[in-house]
Amino acid sequence: MLNINFSTFPNLETERLKLRRADLHDINELYALRSDTEIMKYIPRPVATTLDEISEFIKLTDEKINSSELINWAITIKGNPKMIGTIGYYYIKPEHYRAEIGYMLLPEFQGRGYITQAIAKVVNYDFTEMKLHSIEAVIDPENFASAKVLEKCNFNKEGHLKESEFYNGKFIDTVIYSKLNESVQ
Repeated sequence: MLNINFSTFPNLETERLKLRRADLHDINELYALRSDTEIMKYIPRPVATTLDEISEFIKLTDEKINSSELINWAITIKGNPKMIGTIGYYYIKPEHYRAEIGYMLLPEFQGRGYITQAIAKVVNYDFTEMKLHSIEAVIDPENFASAKVLEKCNFNKEGHLKESEFYNGKFIDTVIYSKLNESVQ
């Protein structure tokens, strides 16, 4: 089984981005992400309604990073510490060498290749440093933009699961994409 340890948080960089640990300085941007009904419409989680909810979310995320249950980066543009989005692994399954990736980006930064660049960097980190064997992404079948990004990042569509999750009083479909670590076959 994998030994996951985030006691030293891994800051990452790409050509245009810095990926760092989110903190309370990011509360307004995180609130902007998680309270935006358009962003959240494909994410089966409650829309944030207060800054206190976001503060609690940051605290809970920190606790889970400290216990190596998940990892979440704030996405920033080099030269500007302001968070424009998040990316991370919300479900890490060390016994299966697998994790589930998720990401969000403020609307004014969408369509510029930032998420594609962040996914590439995070996937590389996870395959080389964390030694994961596979990464999955579970998305809403109507989230065509996310499907396009995943395909651009060489994720393969594994399946469309009918009514596989129960959220907000109804059963919803999910689509699963995955990527294998080809270097450890």
